[in-house]
Amino acid sequence: MLPTSQKRKSPSNIKFIFLMILIGLNLRPALSSLAPLLPRIENEGTLSVLTLSLLTALPVLCLGLFAPLAPWLTRQLGIERSLTIGLIILSAGLALRGIASIFTLYLGTLMLGSAIGIIGTLLPALVKRELTGSADIITGVYTMALCLGGALGAAFSIPIANLLNSWSLSLFSWSCLALTALIAWWWIMPQPAAEPQFSPHKRQARALLNHPLAWQVMLLMGSQSSLAYIVFGWLPTLLVRQGYSESEAGWLMSISILVQAISAIAAPWFARISKDQRPALLVVFIFIGVGLVMLLLGPTSLRWPGSILLGLGQGGSFSLALTLIVLRSGDAKIAGDLSALAQGGGYTIAAIGPLIVGLMIDANIGIYKITWVLFAILGFATYMALLAGQQRRLEFNQQGQLVTIK
Repeated sequence: MLPTSQKRKSPSNIKFIFLMILIGLNLRPALSSLAPLLPRIENEGTLSVLTLSLLTALPVLCLGLFAPLAPWLTRQLGIERSLTIGLIILSAGLALRGIASIFTLYLGTLMLGSAIGIIGTLLPALVKRELTGSADIITGVYTMALCLGGALGAAFSIPIANLLNSWSLSLFSWSCLALTALIAWWWIMPQPAAEPQFSPHKRQARALLNHPLAWQVMLLMGSQSSLAYIVFGWLPTLLVRQGYSESEAGWLMSISILVQAISAIAAPWFARISKDQRPALLVVFIFIGVGLVMLLLGPTSLRWPGSILLGLGQGGSFSLALTLIVLRSGDAKIAGDLSALAQGGGYTIAAIGPLIVGLMIDANIGIYKITWVLFAILGFATYMALLAGQQRRLEFNQQGQLVTIK
């Protein structure tokens, strides 16, 4: 039992949801704000396409490598303080990335990727603890904020760069939003010490590896995230090479990310109609496939509908993938461990996608072959969705063993 001075007193539901939205707004501009600037950076000749490919893959890889650190930090510091550290690292990484040098660009990207990996892993368990009965819906609200943040990064990256006459200052400006979230989190959310009864245990985390359901959730997260980060990293570059201007390519990406907010909040509601989430997952993956064809292979007249369909599909798929972490977990402890596994392993796998597409662009491989790669990833994600979307969950039985129940 914690001393009275260290007892956790949760904020009101409204304040907590406000914090989830504010934090969510910060976890995607770090990724989406760079993509519209890549053609400009490439044209300056400072960085090669290969170097930029590694730069787009690095944050996604960091999401995967640092996500498993979140349960360890929770055991040592508590979930609130761990999230505070994540926000500090995110703010510092965004500021460093805005200094125009290769070293600081990579160091800042490394820091922000690691911070997002930690923060994104902690939030599903925190939501499960604070708002258990509405965890899936609140996850949708949080995902909606992620999408809005991504849209802001894509839409305003070029205008800010034009206003400040510097792509590096454009990147630096997003640290202000992260600092705002840090101050609000520290001001509103109590910062108690670690709670042993909540903190995940290593033995429980390892037990997940023996359950196919945990692997299915992880592979679904990884494959759908790979598509998302290919869009974040390379969609504007692909569109510019097809003849669109930097500005229009940025707006196409921005609209695609903006409409993700609609499906991100709607998908969990739609998923409740059925006993499992497979119908909802199939719908959003069909949207992604049709959107990719219209945007990348269709006539220019279909570019805006294609962008919208792609966004609706990707917003829904990401929201449902996060929701599955909550729905497939019997309690907050399991949710924390499953979140670390799904996002840690999933994002590590997802990093391969942007790197492959970057190498294909560097080798001047045509848009048709790149689109086929995207559809191969989409097909695998659909297969994982059919497995992970079934109504099951992981729970501890009376003997303390982790089991899968229907």
